[in-house]
Amino acid sequence: MVWKPHVTVAAIIEQDRRFLLVEEETPYGLQFNQPAGHFEENEDLIAAVKREVREETAWQFEPEAIVSLQLWRRNPQSTTFLRVLFTGSCHSHDPTQPLDTGIVATHWLTRDEIAAQAHCLRSPLVLLGVDEYMQGQRHPLALLKSFLDLDHE
Repeated sequence: MVWKPHVTVAAIIEQDRRFLLVEEETPYGLQFNQPAGHFEENEDLIAAVKREVREETAWQFEPEAIVSLQLWRRNPQSTTFLRVLFTGSCHSHDPTQPLDTGIVATHWLTRDEIAAQAHCLRSPLVLLGVDEYMQGQRHPLALLKSFLDLDHE
């Protein structure tokens, strides 16, 4: 059996000192998370994070930097996730767009409001990512290189 982590993308989106979070149904009940999801076949990481933000929040997202790469596992029996955390800006909200299955609502919360919901966060990466962002942690998108469908002779 081949072991491999699940690759996910997530977005830290801040406006006026508030961060965009989704409230979603999970196996552990309703929890808060950044807009996030699985990287899909035939897309690059930037396309994945744009798609996930649009599907989960109805906002168009423009990535500007990478905040961090996060490797996380809840416990030894759980799935391991490699999470690429982006930051950027949103525009063109479509309030008529239905949100992705499982997304109950979106919220703009301060860092302190997020911390107060620690017991309801999808993972510790939610608050950690906000703190990394607030500390100014940014890496250029040029770190990402995609070489999909290249002919090699």
